[in-house]
Amino acid sequence: MRFLRSLIPSVLVLGAGIVEAASSWSFDEAIISVNGKGAGVGAGFKDKLSDHVPLSKPVELGQADTLKIILTATEAGKPKRPHQAFLLLRDQDTGLETSFPLTVKDSGKGKVDFTQKDLPVQLLTSSQPLRATLLLASFGTSQGFSNHVFNLNVKTDPNAPQPKYEKPLRYGKLEEINHIFKADPKSGPVVISVFFVLAVLATVPILFGTWAYLGANLSHLSKATAAAPISHGLFFSSIVCMEGIFFLYYYKWSLFKTLPFAGVVGLVTFLSGTKALSEVQSRRLAAQ
Repeated sequence: MRFLRSLIPSVLVLGAGIVEAASSWSFDEAIISVNGKGAGVGAGFKDKLSDHVPLSKPVELGQADTLKIILTATEAGKPKRPHQAFLLLRDQDTGLETSFPLTVKDSGKGKVDFTQKDLPVQLLTSSQPLRATLLLASFGTSQGFSNHVFNLNVKTDPNAPQPKYEKPLRYGKLEEINHIFKADPKSGPVVISVFFVLAVLATVPILFGTWAYLGANLSHLSKATAAAPISHGLFFSSIVCMEGIFFLYYYKWSLFKTLPFAGVVGLVTFLSGTKALSEVQSRRLAAQ
């Protein structure tokens, strides 16, 4: 009696382990079919898929064919919707893979279909049939399903150009690019330069005419230089220097070399011009 009492719990635990180990995902009522474009009912290929033995012959997929799989996913023999359901196609030479998700309802019924256009170029040019594996899994303790169900032979059109693999654009190190820049221009455009020179020369007669109209008197030059010789001398010299700086900038100087000299000469022009014009104002107020 004691032996039986100690044996019963062990048997129950063992039985529970067997039931748990037997709980796994699978499928039932799986039908695979291949139909050409515009094919009627009954035309094309059709067969049943097994959950433990793959089809004996490869399934052929032509250029205008559509492969379709309909099945019922089951967990522990009962129809149920898995969390993951994929058909995996693998190139047996390179190991490259692509997957197609199954559309599965709550009743466990699912389907997937594709054509040659849905396959990557690398799989279209495979020398061996593609290995098709069905994957079914979900949360919980049930073991997922991952078995080889059939082989797929992709038949491309021999008369059409074979698809070529194009390497995708990836960011990375590229070859060094040596830029050849044009030489800096030594002077401005001739047409624009001539236009502005003529424009400046045309203002000279206007300047002298304005002086004559306003009553400019050169006899006051001696009085101005005698009253403020330094201010008038610096003012006139700074104007001449500024014109020389502009000429050098046009001829060969750069902007960064011109600005410091123009700033210094401009400051001298401002300070000396203030003193020189103040002297002129004092003479005009004295009615001279």
